[in-house]
Amino acid sequence: MNMVQITMKLPDQLAGQILPARRWLPVVLELSLARLKTPAAETSSEIMDFFLLNPSLENVLAYHASDRAQRRLQRLLALNEAGLLSETEQEELAEMERLEHILIMLKAQLADQVRLGN
Repeated sequence: MNMVQITMKLPDQLAGQILPARRWLPVVLELSLARLKTPAAETSSEIMDFFLLNPSLENVLAYHASDRAQRRLQRLLALNEAGLLSETEQEELAEMERLEHILIMLKAQLADQVRLGN
């Protein structure tokens, strides 16, 4: 994967919040730029909060969305299977799937790093 290095000037207070979790800043930025408009935004916020705690690789690989988020996803999937999703719920399901995709791709990259000993 190609990477671009970016240098930024930040206020001290913001830098103090970001620096401990700088390793996870790309995923936090990706989640924040997803511009979720449905209740999936709450799940995105939960995930960002997790990364801002600066978790270990092992904790990220073991991470699962909250029980609330998992129940909601299961409900949306069941409604979708039955053909009963409203337009808003379809948008929410698409956003939840996008969040899941971001996490799956990140975990795959991390698993490769762990396997290769990085």
